Amino acid sequence: MKCSFTMHMRNNLKIPTGSELFNNLLEGGYEKDILTTIYGPSGSGKTTLCMLASIAQASDKKKTIFIDTEEGFSLERMKQLAGDELDSVLKSLILLKPTNFSEQNKALEKLKKIINDKIGLIVVDTLTVFYRLELAKDTNVKETNKRLIWQLSYLTEIARKKSIPILITNQVYSDFSKKDDFRMVGGNILRYNSKCLLKLSNLDKNKRKAILVSHRSIPDGRETVFNIINEGFISTEE
Repeated sequence: MKCSFTMHMRNNLKIPTGSELFNNLLEGGYEKDILTTIYGPSGSGKTTLCMLASIAQASDKKKTIFIDTEEGFSLERMKQLAGDELDSVLKSLILLKPTNFSEQNKALEKLKKIINDKIGLIVVDTLTVFYRLELAKDTNVKETNKRLIWQLSYLTEIARKKSIPILITNQVYSDFSKKDDFRMVGGNILRYNSKCLLKLSNLDKNKRKAILVSHRSIPDGRETVFNIINEGFISTEE
């Protein structure tokens, strides 16, 4: 009885990922009051995960605020994933498209004004693209890091106070100390603020791997291997 009650409470504190594969990996879905960071190379499934979560929210009559910084939001891809539900999904989306780091700051500042009880999810895809460009300009690194820290702290406050799950995707760069591995942009800044870290990798023969790097309530190191298909993800063997 206690176990059943605990599971019920956990499910009430989570939203579905939109994928049975990732629901199983995360024991029910994304936790509501934390930042979840999904990082990996291009084509590993980051944006697809964000889209699937927003589709699941539309099914629950909730809206998603989707901040698209890389023009990664594809109507054609959403049509593949949502199928006949495309119109209702699109109506449930509030799409913001900043074009630089300052505009990203302003987009985040808008959140508290537009959040209401209809908002079930906030997505930032990706958080660090403009941060990375600012660093490349060789400007004040300390100030740029300070702005990223503010953005993460601001999102964390929203997640905690409003009990709204926040999905962040993140870029990566090669880790020359480890063959065929990579690190996420922002490093410890992202790691400290994210209570769930999900690493996606591209394997051979179109396979991908998801590894739960860290989570506040699920054991680290859980993983699954999958393919990306029109409808989302399908489990496969490594």
